[in-house]
Amino acid sequence: MEVKINREIRAYTESMFFGLSLRQFFFSICACGVAVALYFIIRPYFGMETVSWMCIVSVAPFAAMGFISYHGMTAEQFVWAWIKSEFLMPKRLIFQPVNIYYEALKGVIENKRLPRNLPRGKRRSFGADLFSRLRGTAQSAVCDDVKEEMKRHGH
Repeated sequence: MEVKINREIRAYTESMFFGLSLRQFFFSICACGVAVALYFIIRPYFGMETVSWMCIVSVAPFAAMGFISYHGMTAEQFVWAWIKSEFLMPKRLIFQPVNIYYEALKGVIENKRLPRNLPRGKRRSFGADLFSRLRGTAQSAVCDDVKEEMKRHGH
């Protein structure tokens, strides 16, 4: 004997009528009622094809409200959340990148700039050595390393 269990327990819905939940059944009955009423109301004024398309379009919101769920929200909860986010409380989100590494070592980097009177070749090796030390060292130790490096290069 095999018993089916949903993998996600929150996805469980109890079927009441014809394999539908109470909500789905209610909105299905509403959709059928709207379609039948609309058919008898507008049949004398339009052709059969136009009436059938109007019935389909008028039933779609009821079907959506009964059967659609998005991120655990029902259709009307989703529509209300969308209206609030787009019209009632819109926010303009602006991405502003922050270089955390630079912010942490801003004082050291700005106070201990690369000396300008070094020859070109020394300047590159001095900078590469300085930044390789900056990467893995605490700020206080970095200050000492920078001072040693400057003394080594004659400054």
